[in-house]
Amino acid sequence: MSDQPQHGGNGGFEREDLGAKTIFGFLIGLAVLLVLVYFVVTGMYRTLNGYYETHQPPVSPLKPATEINPRDTKTPEVKKEVERTFPQPLLETDERNELNDFRMQEAGQLDSYGWVDQKAGVVHIPIERAMQLVAQRGLPVVPGETSSGSPAKMAPSGKKTAANKAAKQ
Repeated sequence: MSDQPQHGGNGGFEREDLGAKTIFGFLIGLAVLLVLVYFVVTGMYRTLNGYYETHQPPVSPLKPATEINPRDTKTPEVKKEVERTFPQPLLETDERNELNDFRMQEAGQLDSYGWVDQKAGVVHIPIERAMQLVAQRGLPVVPGETSSGSPAKMAPSGKKTAANKAAKQ
């Protein structure tokens, strides 16, 4: 085939574009199809819901009827009714506030002084103060190890030998 345009015929391009009637016809057909699908799906769901409601097993007469929302526990009356009606342990009823209360309690403990075990003399201190003490005093060193990680040889008096001191330097 040659690369030169051919003379005669349609001149190398399409003379007729897509007409407006064709585009509008397609859009109207698409709209009708969407409306039809909407009604078919709505009818199908109504039919299935009706079938579901008519074929439900009867509720046990032993199950207590409740008219309360178990997640709405803002009033003391509702809290008492929920605790009386539903089995223990209860799941979270107010997730956001319970989590915020828990975080506030933890933050209060991390930023305060207090006893962990008073008989043993164990206390907890704020994080900032603990970091200051570590910076001042350094981290505790396990006795019996040198900087190389090998166990230190102790003299009978409990002091390191001269060989260990030389190895450390």
